[in-house]
Order: sequence, then structure tokens, then C-alpha cells
Amino acid sequence: MTPSALQVGTLDWEPALAHPDLVAPSVHAALVRWAERVPEVAELVVCAEIDPADADTDAMTAAYEIPFELSANCVLVAGRRAGEERVAAAVVRATTRADVNGRVKALLDVRKASFLPMERAVAESGMEYGGITPIGLPDAWRVLLDPLAVAEGSVACIGSGVRRSKLVLPGALLATLPGVEVTPGLALPRAS
Repeated sequence: MTPSALQVGTLDWEPALAHPDLVAPSVHAALVRWAERVPEVAELVVCAEIDPADADTDAMTAAYEIPFELSANCVLVAGRRAGEERVAAAVVRATTRADVNGRVKALLDVRKASFLPMERAVAESGMEYGGITPIGLPDAWRVLLDPLAVAEGSVACIGSGVRRSKLVLPGALLATLPGVEVTPGLALPRAS
């Protein structure tokens, strides 16, 4: 995939590594480490500044003409087993929703899985709510990625750790993010 294929919507996309001011510090640090392992990251992970009021998927789609089906959402989920808390990020296309009470619960091997409360998600991820992304999360957290998000030839528009920008990258590249587990059955149809 070429950088020109990453130019989606009406935004001006530029390499994210060249714009540390547009991503959360943990995201920038993770991009640097990832690019050392996978050099294409430096060219193929791009970012663009947006109005923070447009960070949510529906608003972003309308404001910047980014096809809804290219957006991927990252939700943080936790559960307990034998007194041990287990946390995971589930990344699914915006056209679907994460199967938290089925697949994620089973993968975490917990009796009950719940979304992390907003305050805790923000504090522990080091990211802004509405900008949480799988890139730069704590190493102890599992990162589950639905195969639809890595569909052949597709790109994914994801958070940048802050509400004032977005990242776009090839879905197949996202699957090479350290710690990512491509997880069939992670997504369910989105409720209408």
C-alpha cells in the first residue's frame, strides 16, 4: 500500500512520527518502537488534525467525509478471575460492535466483562476519552483485533490518544502492532 492510498476524506494526512504534537505521548513512544521493528510504520501510519468536537465516529464521518466503514473503535474491557484483574482492548470496525459478553469474556477467562469506567480508562491508558487507540496501551493489557479491521487492502481510521487528531494506517499493518492478537469472532453486527 502506498501513502497516497492513505489519503481518505478531506483531511491532510502526514506521517504521524513527524507530528508528536498530534498524538498522546505513549502513542508516539509506541510508534517509535514499532517503526524500529517494522520500518513501514514511519511512512504508512499517518495523522491529521481534527476539531475535538468531531472525534466521535459519526461526527468525524460527517465533518471530514471519511467513509464510516474505515473507522475502527477501540474499547477497554476488564474482568476478574481468582482476584486477578484482566484488561483488554477490543478493536472492531465502527460498522460492528465488540462481543464483550461473549468472545471478549471468554478470551479473558472471566465470569463477567465490563467496559472500563471513563475516568479509569483515561487515567490508566494515558489517553483522552474519545481518542483511545490500541497503539501505546500498557504492555500488560491484551489487544484484540477483529479480522475485519485487517481486511485485505483496507485502511483503518483509529484514535491517536487525543481527541484533536486521528490516525490512518493499513489494516494489515495494524495486525503487526506488538502484542496484537487477531481474534476471529470478536465483532457482532452493530445494533440499529
